[in-house]
Parts: sequence; C-alpha cells; structure tokens
Amino acid sequence: MNIDIYADGASEEKIIKYNNLDHVKGFTTNPTLLKSSGVSDYKSFAKSVLSVVKNKPISFEVISDNHDEMYKQALEISSWGKNVYVKIPIINTQEKSSLTIIKKLIDKKIQVNITAVMTQKQIVDSLNTLGNSSGNIISIFAGRIADTGIDPIPFMKFGVDSLKKISPNSKILWASPREVLNVYQADQIGCHIITLADNELKKLDLKGKDLDEFSKETVTMFYNDALSSEFKI
Repeated sequence: MNIDIYADGASEEKIIKYNNLDHVKGFTTNPTLLKSSGVSDYKSFAKSVLSVVKNKPISFEVISDNHDEMYKQALEISSWGKNVYVKIPIINTQEKSSLTIIKKLIDKKIQVNITAVMTQKQIVDSLNTLGNSSGNIISIFAGRIADTGIDPIPFMKFGVDSLKKISPNSKILWASPREVLNVYQADQIGCHIITLADNELKKLDLKGKDLDEFSKETVTMFYNDALSSEFKI
C-alpha cells in the first residue's frame, strides 16, 4: 500500500507504543479525544508526547472559537515542535470560515491540518487557500459523511483529483474511518493518509485471514462466552 497510516487518539501510552511501529507514520489528536482520555493539561500532555514522538508528524488542534485567538493558539502550538501540524477547523461554531487565518499561517510557513471538511465546496476552498504550499493536510471526514447515508468515496476521490490540479504539494487525509476496509478503499483512490483508532489498528493483521478459520474462531468465542456465563434455556 502507498497510503500512510496515522494513529488517532490521545492516550500517551498508546502513542508511545505506536511510535515504535514502522507502519504507523504519524499521529492525530483532537479535543474530544483528549477529553475522553482524561487529559487535563493540554500543553503538558503535548510536550510529554513530543519528547518521544520526535520524527513523525503529529497534529494538535486549536481550542478557541474566535479566529483571532485561533491564530494566536496556532502560533503557540506550532512552536512545540518541528513535526507539529496545527489543526484548524474549516469553520467555527458560528459557521464562519477559518480560511483567512489558515492563509496567514501558511504564509508564515506553519504546517496546518484543515479539519472537519465535509463538502466539495470546503474541499475546493481549502485547496485554493493552500495553493502551492508544501505538505499541508486537508482532513475530509469520510466516516461522518457515511453516517448520513452518503457514500464518502466520491467525496474523497474528488478531493484527491482536485488536489492534483489546485494544490499538488498538499495531502488528503481520510478522517473518521469506520472499518479497516476503509484503508484499502482510501489506498485504491490515491488518498495520502488515513487515521485509525486503536481498535482499527489492532485489526490490520487480519488482512488475508482465512474466512473459514475466522468463522470457527467466531463461533468458538460465542460458545465459550455462553459457557462462562452459565446461560440456561
């Protein structure tokens, strides 16, 4: 596969573990993941992680809803390490575009990860903002698009194809995957990066597994759990 796999999460223990694996090429975090992992001091957490993750890209997100404050936070976050990408949401909670401050950050050579992108217009607007800059990321939330009953693959392919014409030095990231199959789908259309949570990362070894064997393992699991639970009918 040509696609890069990034570990998505905010468990310091798991980030350290995955940093030692060659097939994990980078990391992404967000405020919701930080909250669910019980992180209370954002900056201390980031600095601790970065003392270990020194050579792989890692994204940390701004936490303000005000664009001026977002910009200040982005400058601070970017100073934490040369491998840091600053995640900026495509809009704020008032649905006001963040592209103006993203452009300011790009002009200062700060690496950005434009996040929560879900529409073709947002994809094109993001690519136009990135222009000829190098290595920046657009995170298209394929899983959340799929949650609405819409096939995300045309959106992702649109992003990959549009990038080649508008901002060829940027990267498209398949965000919020729902199953390991998404890795192979993303790779097939030429997506550059996909994020995987711990649960999906554990399943990568299942590729090519014999389905007859998998069926037996599944039945055995059900049977053993029924026995241990001492169910009666």
